[in-house]
Amino acid sequence: MTLNDPLANTLSNIMNQEKNGKSTCVVKPISTMIKKVFEIFEKEGYLGSFKVHEDSKGDWLTVNLLGSINKAGVVKPRFSVTRNNFEKYEKRYLPARNIGFMIVSTSQGIMTHHEAKEKNIGGRLIAYCY
Repeated sequence: MTLNDPLANTLSNIMNQEKNGKSTCVVKPISTMIKKVFEIFEKEGYLGSFKVHEDSKGDWLTVNLLGSINKAGVVKPRFSVTRNNFEKYEKRYLPARNIGFMIVSTSQGIMTHHEAKEKNIGGRLIAYCY
């Protein structure tokens, strides 16, 4: 298995574990971006708590799954989105208005597209979840 996109592999792993009815999932390798994305998932109520374990071979996470993710994936290529055209990508990646969220990397950090709209800033789309 090649790790060309660790975030895509992580979200795929979580989706598979949830479909199989598991209550926890081990994520390895991890990065700062993966931790930030998981913090957003936890805040939005799609994941339970997660814990970072440190190891000499590399850090890893244990994530408590809630079974509430229908679909989660990365946006490739990472489209640049301005503060005025979030709706175009909402129609493309989310099933309906006000269902789910997209994760955006902005100059003020990684946040949901709802927060980016409120702050009136754009950025690059990273992932989506509903």
